[in-house]
Order: sequence, then structure tokens, then C-alpha cells
Amino acid sequence: MNFEEKRKNLVESLKSREILTKPNVIKAMLVVPRHKFVPKEAQSSAYMDSPLSIGLGQTISAPHMNAMMCEYLELKEGDKVLEIGTGSGYHAALCAELVAPENSKTPGHIYTIERHEGLVENAKRSLKETGYDQRVTVIHGDGTLGFPKEAPYDKILVTAASPTKIPLPLRDQLIDGGILCIPAGSKSYSQTLYIIKKHGTHFDTTKITGVRFVPLIGKYGFESSE
Repeated sequence: MNFEEKRKNLVESLKSREILTKPNVIKAMLVVPRHKFVPKEAQSSAYMDSPLSIGLGQTISAPHMNAMMCEYLELKEGDKVLEIGTGSGYHAALCAELVAPENSKTPGHIYTIERHEGLVENAKRSLKETGYDQRVTVIHGDGTLGFPKEAPYDKILVTAASPTKIPLPLRDQLIDGGILCIPAGSKSYSQTLYIIKKHGTHFDTTKITGVRFVPLIGKYGFESSE
């Protein structure tokens, strides 16, 4: 199976739909092997533009959503990024490719938090196998609390749907001028993707599009139904 050819075809499709527009994001999507971050039985579908199950009721987002979020976050070399919801580790790898490309003189870093211990171990394994483990730190914990130890962050990416009241720790852990990308709305897959830019004590919020994400569970998120 020619995964590289499938990956190129996916990227060309996203470009033709004007979802992928930035050269650095295009390059990252071409470089990071998505099939290495999905279960073996799903690898043949890895380059379809659709979400895939990764177990424990969680999914890897559709590639168009990965691309959109990377572009709206304006990720650049040297950024320190916090991701809430590691999942498979694929999106963290994309972000690492953007903020800490190989041979970077000013590499950034990705800190990513996952509440499911099984997914933490799977993501660590996939990131190591693909060479991103030195650029990505995976943490097991409650993502709604952020990760104060390494705050503040240039960019924060949330890959699960928050309640409409955005978790205060995430706002607090952004630098002045930082960007937060977060889906918010109901727990049952009716949500909106927002881009929030911090300016001192003021936050500029832009509504992007309707989305469907699994719920953000934690102290400042939704209650678990498990």
C-alpha cells in the first residue's frame, strides 16, 4: 500500500478545497505519516478525509480539521504550544513539525495532555516511532487545568469540545498576544470552533465554523458519563 501517494493525494485535495493554504502547514501534512497514528486495522483509511476511531470512545480528527486548526493557530517555529486532548498523537506531531522542524535553530515544543492512560501510552509509542518524541511531551491528566508548570504558552489547541464557558486556566496560561483554538458548545456534538486572541486582559473571539468533537471532560469541562 503506497501511503506516501495517498498522503500526497489527500494534501492536494485539501489544497484544491482551499483548506490548506499555508506552505508550512502543507509541508507538515506531507511529512507526518498519519497512518502511524491509527490502529493497524484502520491504516488503509488513514488518508481519507474523515475521523477514525482510536479506541476508548475517542477519535482522530478528520485531516481537514487538523489542517484548519493548524492554520488558524498561526503556528510558527519557536512557539511553545499546549494541546488539550492528545488522542492518537497525530495533531501533536503536526504541531511539532511546524514549531520545531528538524535542524531548527530556535525549536519550540509541544506539551500535550490526555486523560486516558491507554491513549497516553499509544501516543508516546507512535511519537517515538515517528521521531517526534523529543519535540512532544505527553502528560496524563486533566486538560481543563492546563499545564501550569510550563506556562505561559504562545498557542493553546483544544481537540475536545468545551462548555460555552471557556476553561479559565486555559485563558490564564496564554501569553499576551497568544492564540487559543477551541471548539465549544454542547456535550452532544453541536459545537462551534472559536479562535480567541489574548490582548492584555481582553480576549477577541472569532467564530469559525460548526464542528463535532468528543466532549472535554474535567474540572472546567463536562462531567464524565463513564
